[in-house]
Amino acid sequence: MSPYELLWQPFADFAFMRHALIGCLALALGCAPIGLFLVLRRMSLMGDAMSHAILPGAAIAFIVYGLSLTAMSIGGLLAGLVVVLAAGVVTRATQLKEDASFAAFYLVSLASGVLLVSKWGSNVDLMHILFGTVLAVDAAALIFLASVASITLLVLALFYRALVVESFDPEFLQSMGGRGAWAHFAFLILVVLNLVAGFQALGTLMAVGLMMLPAASARLWAKELPALLAIALGIALVAGYIGLLISYHGDLPSGPSIILTAGLAYFVSLAFGARGGLIWRWLGREHLEA
Repeated sequence: MSPYELLWQPFADFAFMRHALIGCLALALGCAPIGLFLVLRRMSLMGDAMSHAILPGAAIAFIVYGLSLTAMSIGGLLAGLVVVLAAGVVTRATQLKEDASFAAFYLVSLASGVLLVSKWGSNVDLMHILFGTVLAVDAAALIFLASVASITLLVLALFYRALVVESFDPEFLQSMGGRGAWAHFAFLILVVLNLVAGFQALGTLMAVGLMMLPAASARLWAKELPALLAIALGIALVAGYIGLLISYHGDLPSGPSIILTAGLAYFVSLAFGARGGLIWRWLGREHLEA
C-alpha cells in the first residue's frame, strides 16, 4: 500500500470521510483550548460530569423527534445549561462545593437519560447516543461544529485574561474587581457547547475525550500557556486524523479509534514528556543517586 493510499485516499474518495475529518478539525479547535483551561482550573472531572449532563435533553429530543441531530443538540444544550445553573444555585445556597453539586447532577442525568432511551428506544439507539457516529456527520452538523468552534475562540479571546488569572489566582481576580463570575459562567457555557458539538460526532460518553486527553498530554510537554495551547491543539488535530484512518483501514468504530489515538498520545507524553515524564524523572533520580 502506497503512502497516498494509506494516508489520504480515503478522504479523496469518500465524502463522508472528508466530512468526518472536517468535523474532527472543528472539534479540535474548540475542545482543545477548553480542555486545557479545565485542566489548569483543576476541573477535569467536572468536564466528564458535564458530558453526561446533556444526556437527558438529548434523550427527550430523540423520543420526540427521532435521530435528529439538530433536535438532540438543542435538547442536550438546554439540559447542560439547566445543570450548570442548578449546580451554581446549589453551591451558593448550601455548603456543597461546586464539584460535588456537578457530580450529583451528573449521576441523576446519566441515569435518567439511559432510562429514557432504553424505555422508548432500542439498544442501537442507545449505542448511537452514547458513542456517536462521526462518519454520519452531514453538512448541517458541520456548520454547527464550525459555529461552536468559532464562538469558542471568540469568547476565549474576550475573556482570556480573566480566565488565565482565575485559573491561577481566583482570589486576586476577585480582589481586583475582575470579571471572574462572568468569565466563569461564560466558560461553563462554552464547556456545554463543545460537549454538545462533540456529542454529535463522538457520543455523550466520549465527547469529553478529545477535550481532556490532549490537554493532559500538553501539560507534560510545556509550561507557558501559548505553548500548551499549541500542543493540545496539535494533539487533538492529529488524533482526529489518525483515528479516522485507523477506523477506515481497520474497519473499526470511528469514535473509539479517535479517543484511543488521543489516549496513546497521552501515554507517550506520560513516559517521555519533557516536563514530568516518567523516563526523565527516572533518569534524573538515577543521576542523583550516582
